[in-house]
Amino acid sequence: MTIGAIRRNAPLWISIGAGVALWEIAGRLTSAAFMVPFSETLVRLWQLITRGEFLVQLFDSAELFLTGFVLALIVGAPLGMLLARVRLLRIGIEPYIMTLYATPMVALIPFILSLMGFGFAPKVLVVFLFAVFPVLYNTVEGARSIKPEMIEVAKSYRSTEWSLWREVMLPYTLPYMMTGVRQAIGRALVGMIAAEFFLSSTGLGQLIMGASQDFDTAGVFASILVIGLIGVGLTRLGLMIEQHFAHWRQ
Repeated sequence: MTIGAIRRNAPLWISIGAGVALWEIAGRLTSAAFMVPFSETLVRLWQLITRGEFLVQLFDSAELFLTGFVLALIVGAPLGMLLARVRLLRIGIEPYIMTLYATPMVALIPFILSLMGFGFAPKVLVVFLFAVFPVLYNTVEGARSIKPEMIEVAKSYRSTEWSLWREVMLPYTLPYMMTGVRQAIGRALVGMIAAEFFLSSTGLGQLIMGASQDFDTAGVFASILVIGLIGVGLTRLGLMIEQHFAHWRQ
């Protein structure tokens, strides 16, 4: 790592170090029933990993998250560009999209439970509903912001509809879409835990519930720490993908 890179990343690492130190101090000054130090959280996380149960639960949650999140991308991105391209369709559907986007998805979980019961499919539906609307909404807004002159130039060169989507709409919309993807990552993680709480206890949600019932505060914080690290890592990955494919806008 070069000196320039160290200087650029120094504020980040200083901030992380300060946060860890504050966590450690607060954990030692607070009752263990409410908070534990960072060091104790790491020890408990290592115990869970070496016991083997943690990795099994992590894989269960990862399967649920990836299934719902990928479905949200497959539906949200193409549908968003289609709505931006077909004005009448957008006018007819946009009020429903805005209503569902603003609706707390947790409130729909009892309805999903009564409709589909327990199992993997209803949990995937919950994650999907949490994640799809940020992708859809941001894709629509990005595609609608394309300058009409760009569309006219493409048409003047006799571009087909598919070429217009591939060479104009997709590259221009990608940064907006990736903004929606980064927002969807956090919402999908919330949906994953909510589904594991309220539908059937599996994955990291089951670990958090079990640790809470056993008054294992360190176990709760260890699971939350892993979820947070996964969210940060996936968000950074999304930012790297955006910068790679949308560098022409910089």
